[in-house]
Amino acid sequence: MSYRWRPTAGTYAESDLAADGLVQEFDDQTRAEEWLTLFFDDLLEHGVTEVSLYEEDRLVYGPMSLNP
Repeated sequence: MSYRWRPTAGTYAESDLAADGLVQEFDDQTRAEEWLTLFFDDLLEHGVTEVSLYEEDRLVYGPMSLNP
């Protein structure tokens, strides 16, 4: 199974996120959540304001606001 964060709101470009390594897949939910902790500010800087966590095509949770 793979997990990934999907932006759900904001003013961002998918291509910019991908170019800067902010589109990732993870083997488990724990690693996905650890990654979000590390790259939270980077996502905000790219204009992402909400994300949802998916396991394959199943919504795990979200949307979750990134606004402080």
